[in-house]
Amino acid sequence: MRAETRELYSQSPILNSQLKRPLLIIFLVLLVDQVVKILVKTHMYLGQEIHVIGNGFIIHFTENYGMAFGLELGGSIGKLLLSIFRIAAVIGIGWYLRHLVLHKKHKGQIAAFALIFAGAIGNIIDSAFYGMIFSESNFQIAKLFPPEGGYASFLQGRVVDMLYFPIIEGHFPSWVPFWANQEFIFFRPVFNISDSSITIGVAMILLFQKKYFHKEEDIAGPAAAEQTVQS
Repeated sequence: MRAETRELYSQSPILNSQLKRPLLIIFLVLLVDQVVKILVKTHMYLGQEIHVIGNGFIIHFTENYGMAFGLELGGSIGKLLLSIFRIAAVIGIGWYLRHLVLHKKHKGQIAAFALIFAGAIGNIIDSAFYGMIFSESNFQIAKLFPPEGGYASFLQGRVVDMLYFPIIEGHFPSWVPFWANQEFIFFRPVFNISDSSITIGVAMILLFQKKYFHKEEDIAGPAAAEQTVQS
């Protein structure tokens, strides 16, 4: 693998620029994600809201133990298992991203996996370290590096969410089974920049998968045909 890596670097004068793009994406996502989370954590108490655009865009401070968009895997054991799964997933995604860069795959494909990688790391940072460096946010504004210590141990921290877009609010009609007259909100989940980064990356892969994953075949096709004719 090391020999292959050295060979690819020596044969590709543009590889450094290809490497800079995903690194820049990862850095910017993590920077914005962590700055926003720290600002919310140190300036708002849990449940506080700031209406940015009426009732359509709200900064709503909440925390969760689990997955993206406020989904949870309950208990300390569930939290630990989820954190381990996240770390394993990040290692796998990082390895695959490295493979894409070294083999000069489609720029969009590299950018998509860089977004997913950055988003996963962003939420891991919360889970791993926020419990140790922040005090509780219940009915108070959290302190960074409190003298008495944080609210949880390593890998037991809570993920900070704040982006809330309740675009449509209303009630189900009385004739709707199970949910008759109950309140509904679209879009209900509260999420963060890392969640958005992962979602955008996955959406890019789903929308442009033919372009991303078949580009090398399109390029190899004419070359293979030419080689056949020459032989």
